[in-house]
Amino acid sequence: MPELPEVETVARELWESGIGSFSFSRIDVRFRKTVGGVSPEEFEGILEGQRVSRVWRRAKYMIWQLNGGSSLLIHLRMTGQFGWAEAEEASPHEHVSFFFEDGRELRFKDTRKFGRILLVQDAEKALGHLGPEPLESGFTPKWLWENLKSRSTKIKPLLLNQEFLAGLGNIYVDEALFEAGIHPLRPADQIRKKEAEDLHSAIVVVLNRGLRNLGTSLGTGAANFYSVNGRAGRNQDQLRVFRRTGEPCYLCSQPIQRLLVAQRSTHVCLKCQK
Repeated sequence: MPELPEVETVARELWESGIGSFSFSRIDVRFRKTVGGVSPEEFEGILEGQRVSRVWRRAKYMIWQLNGGSSLLIHLRMTGQFGWAEAEEASPHEHVSFFFEDGRELRFKDTRKFGRILLVQDAEKALGHLGPEPLESGFTPKWLWENLKSRSTKIKPLLLNQEFLAGLGNIYVDEALFEAGIHPLRPADQIRKKEAEDLHSAIVVVLNRGLRNLGTSLGTGAANFYSVNGRAGRNQDQLRVFRRTGEPCYLCSQPIQRLLVAQRSTHVCLKCQK
């Protein structure tokens, strides 16, 4: 599932590709469940003639602010992708097309069909339940320490909770916990202040690394993460533990272990993360 670095990469590339330069001339919804907030017919009618005035990211959501005042909330889920049309006819997995006045066509492709594009009146209100952004000023070592002390849940599922901290998913939580030397099953309220400071630093480090590498693509299949320009991310070559089961730890050479934590595959070095 695309996480903060992947969604941010897509949002930046869409804006840089000129998505805000021209109004929509037509919308074509081919899989009805992809869109929400209104019916597919209303969705097509409301968007026609509007223009995207801003593209930004909040947690794992991408937001298209429309010049009419409403917004599109886009969640890529597991396999959602955007790409400019290269063929005349859409493939079976391309579920929504956005046609622009300059003749271009942007398609939303989603092999698993879990992605959603929701039309909302107030994006910030709709996403108001989410926790702070880990790369913004409100996320500080002090905030993290104070908010860990009151929670007895295990640290990994807590970091995956979008209402606690926004944007992290399985990949970057595993990587951050390894960087900080914290076992994913440690209760949050047993993490010491210095460890919380290390964890804060690790979260920022792994997310910025993912952004610099334009995201993580875990394989070469069509359903893996690709940018708007069709590029695979490079961050998979920088992963320390995620999906490295049985391979030697870069720090101590002990084999990386795979655990199941909160029903999620979890990768850990049992020597470095006691």
